[in-house]
Amino acid sequence: MMRLDKLLSHAGWGSRKQVRELIRKGRVQVNGQTVRKDDLHVDELQDQVTVEDKQVSAPKEIVLMLHKPAGVVSAIRDDRYPTVMDCVGTLPGSLFPVGRLDRDTTGLLLITNNGALAHDLLAPKKHVEKTYEVVLKKDWDPRWQTAIEQGLTIDQGEVCRSAHVCQKDTRKILLTLHEGKYHQVKRMMLACDNEVAQLKRIRFGPLMLDETLAPGQWRFCSEAEIRALKQGRSQEERQKRIV
Repeated sequence: MMRLDKLLSHAGWGSRKQVRELIRKGRVQVNGQTVRKDDLHVDELQDQVTVEDKQVSAPKEIVLMLHKPAGVVSAIRDDRYPTVMDCVGTLPGSLFPVGRLDRDTTGLLLITNNGALAHDLLAPKKHVEKTYEVVLKKDWDPRWQTAIEQGLTIDQGEVCRSAHVCQKDTRKILLTLHEGKYHQVKRMMLACDNEVAQLKRIRFGPLMLDETLAPGQWRFCSEAEIRALKQGRSQEERQKRIV
């Protein structure tokens, strides 16, 4: 079941405000009956919904994996900078990015029209894991690993949840987080007396960045990948950690 205004908006009939106006003006019918309540719940698979005699189709679920390049912002539109939606181009449905990566951060970003899925992936109580490849300006000091695993205190006395560190090189680490504080990786590295030179997200939940995607390229997620996102884990995750 889905709210009528949400169904119409996701099906491309306008913003939530615009479709509410359509409904209130009596231009929408459900199973042949004119309705004027925008919060009416309809079965998008069974009920026949029309706008001025034009059939409304249930929006097809879309989930994209984008290799976000540097220099673009994680927004639907922006007056100053290109956005991740400029990378995707014109696709049907009301697509939006799942969360944000900083303008200078690259890597895996999901784009979808499934609001419920996005909510679950971003909900703090879900603790969805995200792994970042961090290139540092100074050599990594492994003495900070214990503090990070126990819960690092960053600026303004804010305490991070326990995270996982894997050192890959003298100035490269993989950092796995279970939360998404504002500029968290950069603030954590400052607390470790270091700075981020380059930041790339390589994993979001069960999905790894498809390295065949060049920065700015995207692909549709497979049905298996979407199922894994909804389940919150993949079989590979159940067997072993990647770091």
